[in-house]
Amino acid sequence: MAAACLHTSNPLCFWLGTPLCAEPLKKKKKMDPAILKARAEKKKGKIEKAIRQLQKHAQSLKPIDEMTVNKKLLGEVHSRTRKNPPVTEEETERRALALKSWTRYKHYQHLAEQDKLSTMILSQESALRELRAESEELYLKAIAINESFLPLTLKGPVNTPPIPGYVAPDGDYIDTTRKW
Repeated sequence: MAAACLHTSNPLCFWLGTPLCAEPLKKKKKMDPAILKARAEKKKGKIEKAIRQLQKHAQSLKPIDEMTVNKKLLGEVHSRTRKNPPVTEEETERRALALKSWTRYKHYQHLAEQDKLSTMILSQESALRELRAESEELYLKAIAINESFLPLTLKGPVNTPPIPGYVAPDGDYIDTTRKW
């Protein structure tokens, strides 16, 4: 430990510095400038080729397998589309009126539910105020959460039954992801 530096600021607390190991630097080998230039040109060429590939595929989007349609079906689009009969003006008017009356009905239903809910909340608050004025202990019991009102029991299989004749794979994984 003679090579390491010993620092002491307190006799009970001391530490050793890290030993600095070094060796002489290796001499650089002199390379032929033509070889160095050829290597640089090769690197530059690879980078330019990669840029060209990226520019070539920049406009093409990655296809989504779920969105691709069979070529045969694409040819039959015109024969598969139905021609809807034209809707008369009276039918359009009737549909618009039906939609308006349905919207009005749902609006009034919503307002009635809101009124009922606000009435219930106000009556609950007034009852709680009266109870608090009567007894603080009963009020605290009334606002306490009773978990027995929401019993949660889950029943079901713990494990799925085994599939007869199924041989489980032994950790092999084959990546089928397409490369673009």
